[in-house]
Amino acid sequence: MSERSDRLYALARAATVHLLPAGNVDGPLWGSGFFVAPGWVLTAAHVLRPHLAADVTVAFRVRGSGIEAEARLERWLITDPRRPVVPPEEDLALVRLAGDPAEHPHECVWLPDRAVRHSGALKACGYYPGPPETHFRIVDAEINGHEDTYGLIIKPDIDLPGGVSGGPMVDPVSGAVVGLIKSRRRQQDGGKAVAISALRRFGATYRTVIAAHDLWHGEEPLSPTGDNWIDLQGGLAADQGECWGPADRREALRLLAALPPPPDAPTVAMLAKKARSSNLWPGDTPELLTWRDGTGLLYEGGRPLEALTFLRYLAYVERYVRARGDDCAALARWIDRRLRSEPRRAMHDFVRDVSLPDALRPAPDPAQATEQVVIPYPGPGEGPTVAVLLDPVIGAQSPRFFWQVWYDDGEGEPLLYEADGSVHGFRPEDIVQALRGPLGRLLRAKDRGGRPVPLEVALPAEHFDTAVHRWRFDDIAHLNDTGHLGARRRVVLRALERRGDPDKLWADRWQAMSGLRGFTSWRTLVEQAVPGSRSYRDAEGHRIPVLCRPAGRDPGRSAMRLALENGHGVALWHIDGHASRACPEACDTLYAKAEELLSTVGSLAELPDRLRHLRQQISDHPDEHAWAEPLALMYDDPRRPLPPEETEPLDAPL
Repeated sequence: MSERSDRLYALARAATVHLLPAGNVDGPLWGSGFFVAPGWVLTAAHVLRPHLAADVTVAFRVRGSGIEAEARLERWLITDPRRPVVPPEEDLALVRLAGDPAEHPHECVWLPDRAVRHSGALKACGYYPGPPETHFRIVDAEINGHEDTYGLIIKPDIDLPGGVSGGPMVDPVSGAVVGLIKSRRRQQDGGKAVAISALRRFGATYRTVIAAHDLWHGEEPLSPTGDNWIDLQGGLAADQGECWGPADRREALRLLAALPPPPDAPTVAMLAKKARSSNLWPGDTPELLTWRDGTGLLYEGGRPLEALTFLRYLAYVERYVRARGDDCAALARWIDRRLRSEPRRAMHDFVRDVSLPDALRPAPDPAQATEQVVIPYPGPGEGPTVAVLLDPVIGAQSPRFFWQVWYDDGEGEPLLYEADGSVHGFRPEDIVQALRGPLGRLLRAKDRGGRPVPLEVALPAEHFDTAVHRWRFDDIAHLNDTGHLGARRRVVLRALERRGDPDKLWADRWQAMSGLRGFTSWRTLVEQAVPGSRSYRDAEGHRIPVLCRPAGRDPGRSAMRLALENGHGVALWHIDGHASRACPEACDTLYAKAEELLSTVGSLAELPDRLRHLRQQISDHPDEHAWAEPLALMYDDPRRPLPPEETEPLDAPL
């Protein structure tokens, strides 16, 4: 081994511990673990399960190089302690030392900011029982396969002694701990490990631990050998100029750890993508719980992108935090100082001139607002949307649909998240159940605090009376049930016939409407009479077609067809409208209220959220706003066209 490797492994040994029963006498070795932050030990959950399954509050001991202390389980990921085998995604446990961590100074490993599963050579560290005493051991190992989401497979010719389960696996190239030993194979060599990225499954506890990790390393602590992890990290460029090196990363992560955490994963992903000039990172998007996790998206392979990209991401984070009134002066000063060492002066504005996208600007304080806060519907480059495409099954005796769920971040092409794998499609009444899993996962992943992502449902116009705004993931409900989609988020319909490139009539009308600041309702049906095609084509941009009848049967169907053929992208209609030839008195109320709604709209993009407010208020004031319950909205923006029918499936990031 090289001198650098020897020094690195000495640090790994100093941070590795073994777990024992409480008491002053030596008891049997339970397994190994390692310090990830002051007072915090990470180990395999199965190491503790036999001893804590009956009582997770039982105290035990942590012993390592120069340290012995009482500890207790803080949290493990096991969902069912009775299962005979703990799956890789659950085989982690966080242990906390009793008392003040300062009373027991110790080494802590370095954890990478990239959430990837390692392949190739590394070192496996841990303790194994005597006789006559417990010994530390470090052995060569190699990851030659992956299992499920977090599992790592250790090459068969590796001999892992008993007791090392829970110990760290050190990447000798990057100088970081990339995994945790899970088990060895019975009666043969090799074994399994858990990727260190599974630590993110601890959620809020992960945020606490990783912040303590970054703050501790940011102080440049020295072990008894006089080393620290950053100085021994290899495989990266020097810390100067155009390159982003280990010392840069340490200081940046220290400063990020001192900030309030991000509100949600989409905020982190959006800022990382902006820093990358809207170029998506390779592979799937991991869980993003901290600002640190966003820096892990700024790599190509194992190498960091240039320093300007990281500094740009930090500048976006600084703008975001400062816009919400929090102190981030230290981060701003360091960005300026680090930028001065970047030799390409002409590119400094790439960092200095960043500004938050509209979707990430702070919303007005509702307590100080004199009226309802209205969130504009995002156009291109203004934020994400989720779309469900419902394709009719050709030749079916009764209506059936194949579904696709798409995600559009607003910056590039929409990506297919998940598609229907059935043979015969789904009946309309079964669609909600079929979408519960995939659509629910995507909406939860992309919703930001106070700003749920808009939902678009595209289907043939003849099925526009589908009660999309009443959907919920338990059952169909009317709007006096707050669990439905239409009260939580902006829900709009789009015409499936229009997928792909927009025609000129549609694009021109939308452009004209986008510049207007006032709108009026257009009562397109008088009794059963439908205006001619010319009337639709010549209608002024401020006139929004409003129908008191369903769009799925005549005369509403003919009216909707003419509206689509003549470029209309916005319309309102009553999905439960009357079947009689003459309009009842309720129709006059509908048109008057629709006119009142449209008069409050200051721009076209406000309309979906104005309608959402009405839907939200129905549960509180059902009589006053009942007219809006059956109202559906087509909001079909040609600037963000639906993906064409021949588009190949892609994996969408989460």
